Amino acid sequence: MKLLATLLFATLSLQTFADNRLKDIATIKGVRDNPLIGYGLVIGLNGTGDSGGEITNNSLKKMFQTLGLDPVQEVSSANVASVIVTAKLPAFARSGQKIDVTISSIGDASSLGGGTLLVTPLKGGDGKVYAIANGALSIGGLKQGAKFATSAAIPNGATVEQEVKMSFNDKKSIRMALNSPDFTTAARVVKTINENLGGKFASASDSATIDLIIPPNYQRRVVDLLAILENYRINQDQKAKIVINEKTGTIVAGGEITLNQVAISHGDLTIEVGEGDGAKPGSLHMIEKKTTLKDLVKALNAIGTTPDDLISIFQTLKKNGALIAELELI
Repeated sequence: MKLLATLLFATLSLQTFADNRLKDIATIKGVRDNPLIGYGLVIGLNGTGDSGGEITNNSLKKMFQTLGLDPVQEVSSANVASVIVTAKLPAFARSGQKIDVTISSIGDASSLGGGTLLVTPLKGGDGKVYAIANGALSIGGLKQGAKFATSAAIPNGATVEQEVKMSFNDKKSIRMALNSPDFTTAARVVKTINENLGGKFASASDSATIDLIIPPNYQRRVVDLLAILENYRINQDQKAKIVINEKTGTIVAGGEITLNQVAISHGDLTIEVGEGDGAKPGSLHMIEKKTTLKDLVKALNAIGTTPDDLISIFQTLKKNGALIAELELI
């Protein structure tokens, strides 16, 4: 019952709140996070570190050599763990800024709780070092018996050392990409931009890509232009689609989903979508010849249809061709 009511609400709300800001439905080329990765050591563990291994032992030996020590025997400690450190370098990040890092064990350490990450360079996809990470690890819920004690985080645990060069304000044109490609939405974006800027500055090359020529009065004022553009309201179109997760019984439907004339029989339930003269015992009649999913779900919800029933009905309607919508199973 609750699931069906939620499905009905989702169908109504998606149609009602289709008017979105451009910044929420599109991204700008070049304005994105960049993944960083590095290898490091976590020390100070209370016997919960790696039980040994070539990688950890060699790393310890090299660390001591860097500090001016030259141990003769193999260095091994259960208070040390080898880890991979990852982070995201935000767009336009500047030297000295702090970013969050995530630490994950790669050995057989049972817990990283109480550990401290040694200085770890973080590299980008080009092999260059963009940030340096170190600090005390934080594991949420450790005292309550955290299930994933081999992963941790350090808020503001890395300092940006190198910036990603981008002369954004000097651009003569920019490219935007819709998060959900759609020809109708792309055409509406172009129309809205051109009408507000008073000229043919925007054009769509496909269902996802909008190219914009910077107007003369906004040359070297690209930031001001984008601040205006991103707040334009766009009536985002949506494909009629139903997504079903049979494992959890979750159903999400959106768009203008409709049903053609059809009769359905499922267990003790009989439904007719089409023209009818009146109700019969044990049957439910939908009078309109072409009805919406909203009407069908409302009727099914009223008589207590289970999620499993609804999933089976949708699948069969799609095979029959009566359901005018894309059906996706995950």
